[in-house]
Amino acid sequence: MAGKEDLTLLGLVVSPFVVRVRIALGMKGVSYEYVEEDLFSKSELLLASNPVHKKVPVLIHNGKPVCESLVIVQYVDELFAGPSILPTDPYERATARFWAAFVDDKLVPAWIGILKAKTEDERAEKATETLAAIDQVEAALAELSDGKAFFGGDSIGYLDVVLGSCLFWFEALRRMHGVGIIDSGRTPLLGAWAERFGESAEAKGVVPGADEAVQYAHKLAAAIAAAK
Repeated sequence: MAGKEDLTLLGLVVSPFVVRVRIALGMKGVSYEYVEEDLFSKSELLLASNPVHKKVPVLIHNGKPVCESLVIVQYVDELFAGPSILPTDPYERATARFWAAFVDDKLVPAWIGILKAKTEDERAEKATETLAAIDQVEAALAELSDGKAFFGGDSIGYLDVVLGSCLFWFEALRRMHGVGIIDSGRTPLLGAWAERFGESAEAKGVVPGADEAVQYAHKLAAAIAAAK
């Protein structure tokens, strides 16, 4: 582990990308200061720390900002002692990174599209995209877990953190729009995995409830409507 650390995480409680980083820091047993950002009125610290994207999360380590959730999780894994988050085997590590990129490039835009859809037809189209992506993740779980509890094997690993951070939003979308993204009938492996993840020590106390996501979605919709 590095020496005495000064760590500050700029975040948003209901951001799945921030949740990833908080899980990773928890897995390493690292203490840090958490600063909640108001994305409707971004702080000067956030704007100065992430001038390119102006988004959370940002991990400020000894005065130096690290941005983008996947980058931050890998940074935390490399910097601090404790259980490995990414696989140690080079091929398994590359595979985990591939599927994490798939989640962020295909699955995340699709389910966020459900949330942002302006018409029922658009929402149905994004739901179809989401389910097609989750079917591929179900197949990946079957292959990567080798019959074990998690993508990372017997314990939570990188891909578990990446996908698990989205689960509370999946439940929020089910409540708001009736879209069951992970369903024990359609995706039985992911259904069982999601239950195990939610009950894990890594997730408890870090992953928000779906109620918080629903409330934030309504707040976001109201802000967008008021800006028109």
